[in-house]
Amino acid sequence: MSGRLDGKVAIVTGAAQGMGAAEARLFVAEGAAVLLADVQDERLAALAEELGERARPQHLDVTSEDDWAAAVAACEAAFGPVTALVNNAGILDFQPIPEVDVDRFRRVLEVNVVGTLLGMKHVAPSMRRAGGGSIVNISSNAGLVGLPSAGAYVASKWAVRGLSKTAAIDLGAWGIRVSSVHPGGIHTPMTSFGEQTGESAWARRLPLGRMGQPDEVARVVAFLASDEASYVTGAEWAVDGGAASGDRTIFDV
Repeated sequence: MSGRLDGKVAIVTGAAQGMGAAEARLFVAEGAAVLLADVQDERLAALAEELGERARPQHLDVTSEDDWAAAVAACEAAFGPVTALVNNAGILDFQPIPEVDVDRFRRVLEVNVVGTLLGMKHVAPSMRRAGGGSIVNISSNAGLVGLPSAGAYVASKWAVRGLSKTAAIDLGAWGIRVSSVHPGGIHTPMTSFGEQTGESAWARRLPLGRMGQPDEVARVVAFLASDEASYVTGAEWAVDGGAASGDRTIFDV
């Protein structure tokens, strides 16, 4: 690896599996110290053991201010002030608009939007003490386009997109950069949009014609957390195989 994250201190939420675990592994491989945050304590402990001394597990419900305060304190005690945050934790729920259960709708917003907001709020002072840092908010391809029967998820991911732009303005004077990443069609435990080989009808419609892998998202996130992205803030990064560009099979007969 290149060591592009040498000396960085990161918190990665939703780190127990999927994209969060891939991001954590790459961050450690690139030289960062990482606080692994999630509500899945057993999975976190196993990942921390795998990654070694530069990774620590931390129970974190992203909707809890107390949990966020404890996570930042634990990270600072173990590794020093935070210089990178990956707001990766999120949930997905499918409900057609006419059948929406409002409590389920609110739960998605609480985790995906309020959780992202609280992460930025609680990490920003630590980053300021460090002299700056990078926040990467994981939105979705659903933060660029609509998806059927996914109103709560789509609303939450568009909100993350907007929050990221406002945070880039609010935190820029402290040397804190904020960007949003928009994955789509990535093979994780949360998604079931096709097969890894790209043989599903959905995957074949993508410009690249296949599903993506968590590592392909992690590499973009690592770039944004690194000093190579020192003049990048308020930006949107689609990692979706071109899904937001359109359907390559639209004229197929």
